[in-house]
Amino acid sequence: MAHLRALVAFPSVSSAPNRDLVAWLADRLEDAGARVEVLAAPCGAKANLWASFGPDAPGGLVLSGHTDVVPVEGQDWTRPPFALTEEDGRLYGRGTCDMKGFVAACLAAVADGGAARRRTPLHLAFTYDEEVGCLGGRALTADLAARGIRPGLVVVGEPTGMAVVDGHKGCCEYTVRFTGLAGHGSDPGAGANAVEAAARYAARLIALRPRLAAAAPADERFQPPWTTLNVGALHGGAAHNVIAEEARLDWEMRPVRAADADLVRTEMAACAAELLAEMHSIHPGAAIETEVVGEVAGLDPRPANAARDLLCGLTGQNGAGTVPFGTEAGLYQALGADVAVCGPGHIAQAHTADEYLAVDQLGACCTLLRRLVAAA
Repeated sequence: MAHLRALVAFPSVSSAPNRDLVAWLADRLEDAGARVEVLAAPCGAKANLWASFGPDAPGGLVLSGHTDVVPVEGQDWTRPPFALTEEDGRLYGRGTCDMKGFVAACLAAVADGGAARRRTPLHLAFTYDEEVGCLGGRALTADLAARGIRPGLVVVGEPTGMAVVDGHKGCCEYTVRFTGLAGHGSDPGAGANAVEAAARYAARLIALRPRLAAAAPADERFQPPWTTLNVGALHGGAAHNVIAEEARLDWEMRPVRAADADLVRTEMAACAAELLAEMHSIHPGAAIETEVVGEVAGLDPRPANAARDLLCGLTGQNGAGTVPFGTEAGLYQALGADVAVCGPGHIAQAHTADEYLAVDQLGACCTLLRRLVAAA
C-alpha cells in the first residue's frame, strides 16, 4: 500500500516529465539488489527504467508496466486524484488501476531482496508515454533488440481483473491536419474550408466500418471480432461566419488483421488526395498532413505460449481470453518472447473520474507476482 501511495502522488500525466518517479523507483529497486538502468527519452524529461536481478544471461522473465497516466482535467473527481484515498475496500487515485497498482505489486514482489539471488534473469520494465502511442515501450524494445537482449517470458500488468489474456488487437493512432483558406462565411466558395474537409474525411472513415465488419474472420476471438475505427476528436474553425482555415482530426483503428490496416490506410490516403485536389483548385497553398502518433502491434494469440501457461497454472485458470484494448505486449512478442497480460483492476475503472483499484485485486496481484518470481 505504501508503494502505491507514493506512486499515485507523482502526477505523471503523459504530457509531464516522469524523471522524479523513475528516480524514486530506481532507489527502491537498487535497495532490493537490482542492477538499474535509466534510459532517457530523446527529450531528456522522461525515461524508461530497466531493472535486472539474477545472472546477466539470455531468457528469463520480464514484468512490464508503464509509469504515465491520463489527464484528470475536465473530469468530475470527488477525491484528490493524486493522493491515495482508501474507502470501502477501494483505493482511489489516478493510475491506481492503470497501472500503478501493478507497478507497486512488482516492488512488493522483490522487496525482500531474494530476487537478487535468482538463478535465472528477472527484469522489471517501466516505460513512459504508453498512453500516447507506447512511445517508451517502442524505444525500450528497440534498445533491447539492438543489445541482443531476448527475454523468454513477459507478463504485462494492464488491468484484466487478474484474468490471463493472451491476445489483443493492435492500436494505430493518427492525427490529420488540414490547412485551407479563410474567408467570409457569406461566400463559402471563396475559401477552402479545412473543417469541411476534415468532416468529409471523418465520414469516409465511418463509411469503411461496414466493410470491415463484413470481413471479420468467422473464428475470431476478439470482441468485436472486426477491425474497429474511431473518430476521437475534431478541432477547427474560429466563428460561425468564418470559413475555417485550419482543422485537426484525431482517429484510431484497432486492426484484427494486417490486411485490414492496409485497406484503411490505402482508402484514407486516396481520400486525402481527392480532398486536397479540390482544395488546391481554390488555394494552391492548401495542405493535408497525416502524423502517425503510434502504430503498435497487437498481441497475437498463439497455440504455444509459456507465459500464458505459467500464469494459468499459478492462478488455476483453465484458459486465457482476449481484450479489445491495446498494451505493450505485442512489442515484446516481436522480440520473440512468450507474452501474456494479467494485472489488477478492471478496464472499466481506468481513465475515469474517481479511478480506483479494489484492495483485494491488489492483494491478489501481490500474491501472484511473489509466486511468479519464485517459479519462473
